[in-house]
Amino acid sequence: MTERRGLVQINTGNGKGKTTAAMGTVLRAAGHGLRIFVIFFMKGHYEHGEYRTLATLPNVELAGFGLRKLKAAAEKDPEEKRQADLALARAREVVMSGEYDLVVLDEVNVALNYELIDVASVVDLVKNRPPRVELILTGRYAPRELLELADQITEMVKVKHPFDNGVGARKGIDY
Repeated sequence: MTERRGLVQINTGNGKGKTTAAMGTVLRAAGHGLRIFVIFFMKGHYEHGEYRTLATLPNVELAGFGLRKLKAAAEKDPEEKRQADLALARAREVVMSGEYDLVVLDEVNVALNYELIDVASVVDLVKNRPPRVELILTGRYAPRELLELADQITEMVKVKHPFDNGVGARKGIDY
């Protein structure tokens, strides 16, 4: 079998569906027997809907970090930074191992925007990953430095959203 070249995909923007699109790719990859690792940067250690389902798929491993608080950048808790540092260290370990075909860094762009981790560290990870590792980076506010390295960028644009009419996030649909 010929060696496959891994690409860098970024799902960003203010619209809904960044993580959902990444999880669709995980589902497809799992169906083809690829080895997958998903690192949740901001969703914490609880078993949210996608976590529970992904954990049942063959060849899919997961790690959750963060406090689930998503406070404004100016109000960040030192524990949020520690959690983001742990997530980045795990991401580096997973990516550089070369054991996985697909690695998803969910909400990494938000962690970068909140300055919980350094853009240069993520750029270094992207640039120095084994050539066959596919990366998907999700979250609003993808920094220019990462956009320049991406092979594929999808921007989710909010045209209309239930939140605008006071409808909160719905279990099983939005989380």
